Amino acid sequence: MAKTPSGNTSGRGTRDLRVRVKTAKGRKLSSTLWLERQLNDPYVQRAKKEGYRGRAAYKILELDDKFRFLVPGARVVDLGCAPGGWCQVAVARVNALGEKSGKRVGRVLGVDLQEVDPIAGADIHQLDFLSDGADQKVKDWLGGPADVVMSDMAAASSGHKGTDHLRIIALCEAAAEFAFDVLEEGGTFVAKVLAGGAENELQTILKRNFAKVANVKPPASRSDSSEKFVVATGFRGRRGPAEEPAVDGLDDA
Repeated sequence: MAKTPSGNTSGRGTRDLRVRVKTAKGRKLSSTLWLERQLNDPYVQRAKKEGYRGRAAYKILELDDKFRFLVPGARVVDLGCAPGGWCQVAVARVNALGEKSGKRVGRVLGVDLQEVDPIAGADIHQLDFLSDGADQKVKDWLGGPADVVMSDMAAASSGHKGTDHLRIIALCEAAAEFAFDVLEEGGTFVAKVLAGGAENELQTILKRNFAKVANVKPPASRSDSSEKFVVATGFRGRRGPAEEPAVDGLDDA
């Protein structure tokens, strides 16, 4: 129930403030529902107000608030960085612009298959991270190994839930393998996955190579979405299958 100006709770005299979108000619119902959800999403409204390129910026903000991996001076790689919201957050938090006096100055490198509009304080490149030599290019551009590799990538939707789940897990595994090649020991890997039971191999690989692995659904992630984020901290260096996995194992947070 809504409160009246006098502070009392009443169902009378109130009105629904949700934005309703009528289905336009030529627009599918699914598109109409998506547009209506966007217009009523507080994170979308907040992103516009605060200058972020999308609501996804709040996901990495909330993850960093919890795990503190975007520290001043850190060197960060953002895989699949379009439209750039995660880069914007990283620039501010690692002090890439050098605006925090007395704090170390970090580096932010974004790569994507498509062109991305420039972001102040970030170095953006059009690159397929799966291509030969991509890891060395990234380290050269970054000026050394990375402290953080992060990915909000999602494979193109096929419309089939099971297929899409397998695709995004495969993409996340590829991002993890890339991270093993560019991360400094002690570094962090953050990536989006979809809950659904096919991610056991990914978790095994991460537990083998990191001191701690957590699965998190930040508040900015929509409640009706199956997405979650894996945050792997304390990179141990690339380890083979025969080597022992991390003692700390897997945490849900």
